[in-house]
Amino acid sequence: MKHLERALDGQNQFWKYLLNFVAGFAASNIIGAIPLGSVIAYKIATSGGTITPNPHNAMDLSVYGISQNVGFILLMIPFVFALTTTLILFKPLHKRLLAEVINGTKQIRWKRYFSAMGVWFIICLLYLAMDYALNSTNYKLQFDASKFIPLVLLSLLFIPIQTAYEELLFRGYFTQGIAAWTKNRWAAIIIPALLFGLMHSFNPEVKEYGFWVAMPQYVIFGVLFGLMTILDDGIEIAMGAHAANNIFSCLFVTNAASALQTPAVFNQLNINQSKETLALTIMGILFIIIFSRLYKWNFAVLNKKVEMEIPEVIEE
Repeated sequence: MKHLERALDGQNQFWKYLLNFVAGFAASNIIGAIPLGSVIAYKIATSGGTITPNPHNAMDLSVYGISQNVGFILLMIPFVFALTTTLILFKPLHKRLLAEVINGTKQIRWKRYFSAMGVWFIICLLYLAMDYALNSTNYKLQFDASKFIPLVLLSLLFIPIQTAYEELLFRGYFTQGIAAWTKNRWAAIIIPALLFGLMHSFNPEVKEYGFWVAMPQYVIFGVLFGLMTILDDGIEIAMGAHAANNIFSCLFVTNAASALQTPAVFNQLNINQSKETLALTIMGILFIIIFSRLYKWNFAVLNKKVEMEIPEVIEE
């Protein structure tokens, strides 16, 4: 075990985590938001100030006359600044390399990342096919190759950056810190999951469906990915699955309340949030079963105290 144990080095003062988070948040929401703010300001000015935000979804940039693909880029740019800032501060604050935040070693297990992407993408595709077969009238086909092909390239470029930031922050960085403070693996799963949910509390989905209806999906998402992280002793699988999940959503299914309004293949007309949360839970459990078999995960480790392992002394 190395991922959580790497943080047991006396470099886990609370102010360091707070500083890194605030720096990343400021970089994304001040510097990273300049392109988006500038474009919106220009559109409002040239319209004579008659444009107002979509009251149901503030991230719907089409009301400003911004195309969905351009809007997607503008919404992704802040994550580039957030990720860059967070990465820069790992070493001076904690004397940790990027790979050490990912799995406690100096090597990133890319095979796990890409295999997780593939499996989660297939599971999402199977769920969409099943739900479409049962509820085809709830889906509106809106495929437009001229918009979809650029979206594929943009999603493959930007979504791994966005999800890498979130996974590094919550399942990597915060999970290591909480494990170092509490020495408890369940705390290292649940607390980052709650923080992950709260970070998404300003998403338009929460406003549309209500805090207590929408929030369980984010928290369950965080718990599932936290379990993967602890069981696999690193975040590569969680990173890959998260990237696949968001890429799939961008490309194949959007809805009026989605945080990312994209020219996806389908527009889902009505969302049953409880059904979607149950589906996510089942998909996550299936995913964990597949990878537990593939990598022979030991679930007993979940109750193991986080502590430095003392090597055995072999008497001659």
